[in-house]
Amino acid sequence: QRQMCIRDRLSQFLMSLSLLIILHELGHFIPAKLFKTRVEKFYLFFDVKYSLLKKKIGETEYGIGWLPLGGYVKISGMIDESMDKEQMALPPQPWEFRSKPAWQRLIIMLGGVTVNFILAFIIYIGMAFAYGEMFVATEDLKDGLLIENPVMQKAGFQTGDKIIAIDGEKVVKFDNQMNSKIVMAKQVLIERNGDRQTITMPVDFVDQLSKIEKGALATIRMPFVVGAVSDGSKNTALQPKDIVLRLNEEPAKYLDQAKTILEKNKNKLIVAGVLRNGKDIQVPVQVDADGKLGVQLGGLDLESLEQLGYYKVSKQEFGFFESFPVGIQKGADQLVGYGKQLKMIFNPETKAYKQVGGFAAIFNIFPSTWSWEVFWNITALLSIMLGVMNLLPIPALDGGHVVFLLFEIISGKKPSEKFLENAQMVGFVLLISLLLFANGNDIYKAIVGK
Repeated sequence: QRQMCIRDRLSQFLMSLSLLIILHELGHFIPAKLFKTRVEKFYLFFDVKYSLLKKKIGETEYGIGWLPLGGYVKISGMIDESMDKEQMALPPQPWEFRSKPAWQRLIIMLGGVTVNFILAFIIYIGMAFAYGEMFVATEDLKDGLLIENPVMQKAGFQTGDKIIAIDGEKVVKFDNQMNSKIVMAKQVLIERNGDRQTITMPVDFVDQLSKIEKGALATIRMPFVVGAVSDGSKNTALQPKDIVLRLNEEPAKYLDQAKTILEKNKNKLIVAGVLRNGKDIQVPVQVDADGKLGVQLGGLDLESLEQLGYYKVSKQEFGFFESFPVGIQKGADQLVGYGKQLKMIFNPETKAYKQVGGFAAIFNIFPSTWSWEVFWNITALLSIMLGVMNLLPIPALDGGHVVFLLFEIISGKKPSEKFLENAQMVGFVLLISLLLFANGNDIYKAIVGK
């Protein structure tokens, strides 16, 4: 079973990574060919010393390398990571990158990130059309949210709070985006017992989160559902799928309420009111010394929760043309959100840099079972991340080349090839340092267990 989980996660990881790399490099390849620029190599993964597979078609060698750290296209007459000084020492040729007008070179360099952003928006549009959206409106969360995260509690949140607005933006619905927005928030407006108050988020909130076990910041409050009665439990009167409604005559609509009541009744025999097959019945239950009943918890999906009257679940489906603005808005939100994350990472006060991850972190965000919906959602997010990271003004990345090209277009002066070579080397060192830092973080977390 564990091997199957690893296999499914690895297959999703490699498929997503390969798709993003190939399309990114196609973003450079296609405009290069349109402007009659020679492309010598097109590789998925890096072919250091040797390649797993290669075939030359026309003037271009296509292949798959053995080192899965990215991919590349080698364009003639361009100062890149290959540092091909012999070619650059020869007179410029009409088919070379350096011989093309600056505006054409700029389009070639921006092609990769452009494809990344377009791909993300296309995926979000497709997901809106294929899956629609299921959510619980904020106004339907009558009893607020479950806040068990200790860092959230320390910041001032409590179970039962309703999240009204995040940094002035009204929260209309509870979905997966809300938690990520809280992470980057400066202020959160909540409603507690009918009164509204503003909670100012700690500057080092991300760092505090990194020191505890991972878990959601806020979730929908769920009922106490019996999944199974553990071996050796005294509570054989309970049955799987029982939903606890009362304990010791106290209302226990939600699991968190049930936990509080059980904690007060350790080592006692009490009466539980449970919903079984649509009937409200009473059964005796023995609370152990830890405040437990000796049962495994079960769960309910949103549709079942709606049928039982816990929440009103809204499902919105979109037609083909309706999916476009929905998907575009989702992509824009993710793009802005990732920009805020980068800002936090580069702010030492937040200590968010400690959470920067490498390939292991990316691998771990894929689920252990295959899900096309989750796969496309993660791939779209990774595409945005890849596009933004490549736009950073580091000479070894597309963004560094773009900066020099913009300087050339504005000033009319082309940086010398010697300067570009030195800048490429500095950028390469910076890029390797970032990779070592990110993947070093992964190794450190694996060792310390966080």
